[in-house]
Formats: sequence, C-alpha cells, structure tokens
Amino acid sequence: MKNIFRSIAVVLLFTGCSSDDSELIAYDNPEVALEIPTDFPELNGAFYSNKPTQYGVELGKKLFFDKQLSADNTISCSSCHIQESAFADHNPKAIGIEGRIGLRNAPPVQNMAFMQFYNWDGNKLQLEDQPLVPIITHEEMDSSILEVMAKLENDPTYVELFNNAFDGEGITADGIYNSIAQYEYTLISSNSKYDKVKRNEGETFTESEAQGYSVFQNKCISCHSTELFTDQSFRNIGFPLNPDSEEGGRSRITGLTEDYMRFRVPSLRNIEHTAPYGSFGQFATLEDLLDYLDTGVLEADNLDPILKDNNNRIPLSEEEKTDVIAFMKTLSDSDFLGL
Repeated sequence: MKNIFRSIAVVLLFTGCSSDDSELIAYDNPEVALEIPTDFPELNGAFYSNKPTQYGVELGKKLFFDKQLSADNTISCSSCHIQESAFADHNPKAIGIEGRIGLRNAPPVQNMAFMQFYNWDGNKLQLEDQPLVPIITHEEMDSSILEVMAKLENDPTYVELFNNAFDGEGITADGIYNSIAQYEYTLISSNSKYDKVKRNEGETFTESEAQGYSVFQNKCISCHSTELFTDQSFRNIGFPLNPDSEEGGRSRITGLTEDYMRFRVPSLRNIEHTAPYGSFGQFATLEDLLDYLDTGVLEADNLDPILKDNNNRIPLSEEEKTDVIAFMKTLSDSDFLGL
C-alpha cells in the first residue's frame, strides 16, 4: 500500500556485488490541506483512499483544462465546466465535439468531496469513476483512455507530473482518473454571503433576503437541506419531460419503474450562476422555475409526495418568489467563482 505521507525526495544508491548501481527514488508529494467547512455532510468514503496531494492536484487541474482528452482536441472538461458558472455552463444540454448535443445539462462541479452520488441519475458512487464517462461518450469527447494516454506520453511535462504524483508509476489510466478527482475534491464552495452571515463575520441579510430565507425554510428545505442545499435524494418533481427517448432518469440505473424521471436533487449553491435549470435546461431563469412550481407540475404516479399532497404545486406569491430568489443569490461564492 502506498504511503500517503510522502517523504522528502532523496536518491538512494545501492552497490551490489556487481559493478552496476541501482537507483531508487522516493517522491516528495505532500497532501494538500483542505479546509472542511463546519456542518458540511460527511466526506465520500472514496476520498480517504485518494486524498489530494500537491502533484496529484496539479496534474488533475492540467488534465481538466486539456483538450487532448477529446478525439479531435477541441473539448476539455473545462469546456462544459466553467469556473465563473460554478464549473457548469449555460447550455440547456452539454455540447461535445463537432457540436454534438448530449442528453442532459452539465451539472456544476462543486463540493464533490461531500457528494455520495454523481451525475443527474447517480450512476457513479465514486468521483474517480466519473472522468472516463465523458472521455468515451460519443456526444462528449468520443475518445478512449488508450488514445488519451498515447497523446500524453509525448509530453515530457506530463510524464514528470505523473511520476511525481504517483510514485514513478508513469502515465496510467488510474493516474488520469485519480488526479482529476483530486483536483475536483479541492473545489469547495463555502464562502458565500450566507456562509458569512452564519459565521457572524459582519454580513447581514437584507429584509428581502431574510424573508426569502424564511420562505425557503418553510417550502424548500425538505429537498434542499444540509449545508450543500441538497439532501442528495432522487425525486420526480414533475418537470417538463426530456423529449430524448433515451431519458429515464434514475430508472436508467436501477431498472425500476418507480424511479422513472427521478433525478438527484441539485445543490443550490451558486445557483444564480448556473442557468438554465433542470436536467435538460427546461427553465431559462429562476423566475421561470418558481412560476412553474407555483402554477402546477406534471402529474406522475411517482410524483414526489411533497407535491402530490399539495395539488401538484408549491404555492408562492409574487413577493415570496422575489424574496426566495434574493435569498438564493446569497449562496453565490465570488471567491469560488473567480469573480
């Protein structure tokens, strides 16, 4: 088992019976100290076996922004996951190489270390298993891990980074997956106005924001709970249906009819900057989304009980909508967004 705590790099020379010398290198690759926010949910268990390290994060970030991961060298992870958009984008559905349109909206990449499911349907339980998906998906990068590795092997900078990050193992598929995950583990958003108010750091809510917080706690907290503002459950909340026949929501993973069109509840952190909203960008604005919930959602056998028991709607007055949106904007973290 690799020692997580790397020793200071040294070169040890051993002289055997022959005149040949052998060289053993120990790599200095210290862990990155993450500031874990108070009251955040527990970390994903996979985090502990792939803790961010200095060179692992550096390598992962470089890969995240590298278009060589795509077949025609035109699309990187950052093409759909843009920092000022909370590492999401503003397209209803993700756009890959040659303008190919994906199935769903690109979700934000934030606070990944605390998530227990990844992607809209929760098809991945560990972040390390996720990077391969866009690399091989036809509508995204349409490449292969072997093709990507062959490209990287021609770059001495990458060879050195992989060796430093993973004890001289060279360029490997696991090294690609693990380093990207390590970089994404560091993308923690916890310094919004809401956070500063909660920490008593001199910020205060406006009257509208405070009213919105009260409405939020009364009408939204059941799904958007915890400091991530998601309970990470899967729910059908009656949003307009994706016309793509391939879409089935969570049922694509479980095969259960009761999971049809259930999706992972998204986090509301930085929600102001992640439009459009919904699994395939059904709503252009937050106003559109709240109007839809107020007017009435689609009927479904497995519609979430919170809606089904309330005539398929979340009733909101115009003032309540304005105030809730004002509160949700306090969840924007300008430091995280690089603004």
